[in-house]
Amino acid sequence: MQETGSISIHTENIFPIIKKFLYSDHEIFLRELVSNAVDATQKLKSLAQLGEFKGELGELKVRVTVDKEARKITISDRGLGMTAEEIKKYINQIAFSGATEFVEQYKDKDAATKDQIIGQFGLGFYSAFMVAEQVEIWSQSYKDDTLTAHWTCDGSTEFTLEEPTGEHAKAERGTDVVLHVAADSDEFLEEARLRTILTKYCKFLPVPIEFEGELINNTTPIWTRQPSELTDEDYTKFYQELYPFSEPPLFWIHLNVDYPFNLTGILYFPKVKNELQFQRNKIQLYSRQVFITDEVKDVVPEFLMLLHGVIDSPDIPLNVSRSFLQADAAVRKINTYITKKVADKLSSLFKQDRAGYEEKWNDIGLFVKYGMLSDEKFYEKAKDFVLLKNVSNKLFTLTEYTEHIQANQQDKDGNTVVLYTNDAEAQHSFVAAAQERGYDVLNFDQVLDPHFVGQLEQKLEKTSFKRVDADTLSKLIEKESTPESVLSEDDQKKLEETFKAAIANETMRVKVAALSPQDAPVVITQNEFMRRMKDMQRTGGGGGMQMFGAFPESYDVTINANHPVAQKVLAGNGTGESLAKQAFDLALLAQGMLKGEALTAFVKRSTELL
Repeated sequence: MQETGSISIHTENIFPIIKKFLYSDHEIFLRELVSNAVDATQKLKSLAQLGEFKGELGELKVRVTVDKEARKITISDRGLGMTAEEIKKYINQIAFSGATEFVEQYKDKDAATKDQIIGQFGLGFYSAFMVAEQVEIWSQSYKDDTLTAHWTCDGSTEFTLEEPTGEHAKAERGTDVVLHVAADSDEFLEEARLRTILTKYCKFLPVPIEFEGELINNTTPIWTRQPSELTDEDYTKFYQELYPFSEPPLFWIHLNVDYPFNLTGILYFPKVKNELQFQRNKIQLYSRQVFITDEVKDVVPEFLMLLHGVIDSPDIPLNVSRSFLQADAAVRKINTYITKKVADKLSSLFKQDRAGYEEKWNDIGLFVKYGMLSDEKFYEKAKDFVLLKNVSNKLFTLTEYTEHIQANQQDKDGNTVVLYTNDAEAQHSFVAAAQERGYDVLNFDQVLDPHFVGQLEQKLEKTSFKRVDADTLSKLIEKESTPESVLSEDDQKKLEETFKAAIANETMRVKVAALSPQDAPVVITQNEFMRRMKDMQRTGGGGGMQMFGAFPESYDVTINANHPVAQKVLAGNGTGESLAKQAFDLALLAQGMLKGEALTAFVKRSTELL
């Protein structure tokens, strides 16, 4: 018997579109054809479990071979096979998915069947024509008294289908898909190229995949197993398998949920440096152990892109080529679930092993802060396990730190003032001065800290954050009693004019203030709001904060009327301006702002004053 016919499609133009544009990358053809072979194998195993197939299963594996001289790639399986009628139904009618019908037919008999079947679209087979000028199917059904089916198509809408007998019949159950590779696809005749594709997409398929006599996959990756079966060594070994040249992970989360969606996987916490390392190819998405993509931004919240690992879910909706995720309610639920699991893991680590958690803080602190800034629900959980580090390297929770400074660092209005530095070495003199007053100073020197400080200021009631060099200590934490100036108004005005003349810089706004004699003689500061906005803009604040980058730098120069230096400047008898310049340069030096010619002049002047 031989039959000739036309593939059932609605328009002659659809087939070239499927061939050329269905998939964004031509290498996908191998994933699709191997996945189909795995489906056929899984279906047969399901029928055997249900008692509907009573024959010998034998060795169930998928074989991929390449014959460069004959220009052929062959994908063979020993699954349930197809009859000629089934080929007409499943192959010739494009977009009728055999996998979908099979699941529907057996869904009430075996709930696990659906999770074992990869195909959902019925279009994957036609990806073969992206690289082949002709495709053959040789198939022998598992059903008794059926003939071999041989289907051939050259990429047009025409096909031939016959049932050869005798020596031309297929000898054993299963299907061989033979691709006659087109002239423009020579790369896929190279063994190394095919091995790379198989390793990328089929490394963890549930049925053994053999390529040129070598097994290329692990059929039971650890995310498919129960956590109770696994040791720490299993998890770290798998991490090295995924990322061969990476440092060992800090810890991990094993995801395993079957309601209201199916999701398994393992997320690893890597060591994160003091910068945002958005390597978005570190989390791999699988669907029933088939690699889909490493672009998971719709499934995983952006702040979790710092994690590594694997997510596997049959419930994540994909477009027809499986190349892109489609955001919908299921994806949002998965996104929320993963966020909760990560927060719960961190909370558990903090509560069960505070010392161990603190040891890891340098590596996970940036991640936690980014999560708090990105996700309100994560913030609500993380506020109990985020840690603040002071310049003495002691760590506190938000509650602990508030209690630690509340008595000493409240201003006259009852607000708690948190002092911090973003560069403890450069701002050492300011930090030391604060500590001499009994104040504590936090270290906020990570890239996200300008944003994090702003968030905490919004969230914490009656609490303000001030950089330790943003003003004099008397102004940073204003108390009820404020010192009075020992200078008359005329002397204060004269002192201001002397310093303005000595500084001669319009970006420096000079003012005289009555401060404690313990404060520095001259303090140079920048408006806290403007400086913070500029810091945030430099770290990607975006939006309206871009405008602050356009403002010229300007500083406040506060002259301490109650410091002995003020008296010396006023009594200078011709040297007052030189003393004022010296005191101003000392303030610049304290801020790391004295450089070049000005620094040379300062050194020379200092020598002359000795």
